[in-house]
Amino acid sequence: MARTVWKSTVGKKTVMAVSGLIMLLYLVAHMIGNLKIFFGVGEFNHYAHWLRTVGEPFMHYEWTLWLIRVVLVVAVIAHGVSAYQLSRRDIRARPSKYVHRKPRASYATRTMRWGGIILALFIVWHILDLTTGTVHPGGFETGKPYQNVVDTFSTWYGNTVYVVAMLAVGLHIRHGFWSAAQTLGVGSRTRDRALKTTANALALLLTAGFLAVPVGVMTGVVS
Repeated sequence: MARTVWKSTVGKKTVMAVSGLIMLLYLVAHMIGNLKIFFGVGEFNHYAHWLRTVGEPFMHYEWTLWLIRVVLVVAVIAHGVSAYQLSRRDIRARPSKYVHRKPRASYATRTMRWGGIILALFIVWHILDLTTGTVHPGGFETGKPYQNVVDTFSTWYGNTVYVVAMLAVGLHIRHGFWSAAQTLGVGSRTRDRALKTTANALALLLTAGFLAVPVGVMTGVVS
């Protein structure tokens, strides 16, 4: 049954929608956590430590965090695989490109594919930068997330990578949220405007929220 659903176009779109919403919920929570950096070193470092102790003593140290990571990895892979397969299926169905004087799709729609690739590369870079410290500028200090964030956004390339990725996030959410609503049967003619407004608001809120951190470091508000 599950195999049959996965092979269908509707099944793949549903997987994309559900995995996308899981990642969206994570992004909202992650943005709120990031903004704690404006409350100072102690507050931000305490929050980072709390993430590793969530669920104790029932859950062992970092178990909840690793559970969240596993769910996110599964969601990212499912989202990427279903997007790729749907794209290939669409290409096979329409082997010749249509020629239009004006593009019918919105900018966000036309850049979903490249936006996904940019975000996939960013996730790898972000982990190597602020989780493992492999590509972190200067010296990565375990247990000092505040200083590590400041170090990253004190470099031109750290800011450039992050800004480009967050703009891609905004475009992805702007189209993806509305598309997911249609796939899951939430959309309708009467709700269409409200859904698009919500998608735009979420995209703007998340983009601004994530960009606030590097801007804060660049302007000296966070140092």
